[in-house]
Amino acid sequence: MYYNTTIYSYSNIVIRMIMEENERRLRGYSILAKGDKPVALNEETFLVPSQSSQSKTIKYRVSKINGWTCECKDFKYRNKICKHIYAIQFWLKLRDGIDSNELMQIENSKETDGGKCEFCKSSNIVMNGSRKTKTGIRQRFLCKDCKKRFVIEPIKHLKVNSKMAILTMDLFYKGLSLRDIADTIYQFYGIKIHHETIRRWITRFTQIMNEYTKKLKPKVSDAWHIDEQMISVKGKHTWSWNVLDEETRFLITNNITKKRDVNDARKIMRKAKESTETKPEFIITDGLNSYTKAFKREFPAWWTNDRKTVHIRLKNLETHPNNNLIERYHSTFRDFDKVRRGFKSDKTAQTVSDGFTTYYNFIKKHKGLNGLTPSQKADLDLQLERNRWLSLLKKSLGNQ
Repeated sequence: MYYNTTIYSYSNIVIRMIMEENERRLRGYSILAKGDKPVALNEETFLVPSQSSQSKTIKYRVSKINGWTCECKDFKYRNKICKHIYAIQFWLKLRDGIDSNELMQIENSKETDGGKCEFCKSSNIVMNGSRKTKTGIRQRFLCKDCKKRFVIEPIKHLKVNSKMAILTMDLFYKGLSLRDIADTIYQFYGIKIHHETIRRWITRFTQIMNEYTKKLKPKVSDAWHIDEQMISVKGKHTWSWNVLDEETRFLITNNITKKRDVNDARKIMRKAKESTETKPEFIITDGLNSYTKAFKREFPAWWTNDRKTVHIRLKNLETHPNNNLIERYHSTFRDFDKVRRGFKSDKTAQTVSDGFTTYYNFIKKHKGLNGLTPSQKADLDLQLERNRWLSLLKKSLGNQ
């Protein structure tokens, strides 16, 4: 009995060591996937940018002199190959044109995390061989309860695995064009995917996640900022209206219209009330006349017996309070929008804007919120895992 227990404990230690090694490999690969390219000082010394949001200007020196070394704390205290060293190793392989099937195997080795049987939903599953596909080796699993074998994939019948498909979404909403994403996938994975295929994936996954997130009710503050931003649809000026909560930075709602009249302003206010099932104490807008008329109709004094909503109409940029928070969001969206060079239809513009809203609220961490996402600040902590996109997609599929 003691012998069996010892073997079991030893196996757990070995498995944990393998998982930790794979975790570092994945982090090293993610450095390259984000576009942070190392700098080669010579054939044996390289500089890798720090991944900390507070120290982007810091670079760690990685050397290959009598073995791999790195200046980071992970290597210094654990004396193990760190993510920066793995990033250099992968970068050298890609630079030398070596096949990336190894990277695919690393990706698939982590697909057991939180996995369940797709037939009986049991967590009592074990690895059970593998099978070779066009996109690499896929790990198979066996359910000890129902005795069925399967591959853990949230979405079936894709040319690539779910992680790679969801990576296209992350790259898209971080500002890459569809063709740039296709080129990145080919460079790092050696898989050719047409940019229109990537567009269909993004549209499909965006709609799934938008349907789920729109049902959630954020806990917002008493001050909302409303503003409109000009975008291009079929080469013509169109307006994107946004409502941002002051305290949580949560983007409450978005709406695309061709004009800026009273009815358009009323629509965005009405959508904001429906999204939160409440009304604020203050609404802050610029001096557009449509806001004043829309506010009087959507927030009349007799609308409720409790507090009255106050409209703060800013006369100029120096007015306090100001609309800087939502202007900052518009700047973020503009960085994303300029790569698109306009949208083909109002429907496409609305779908992409909704997807960017999901990215902004649930995926993107904000320095002004101490590293939290607006959804976490608004009491919508969905306990998303490290791969927030994939975790959100799983939750969205589970609530269909």
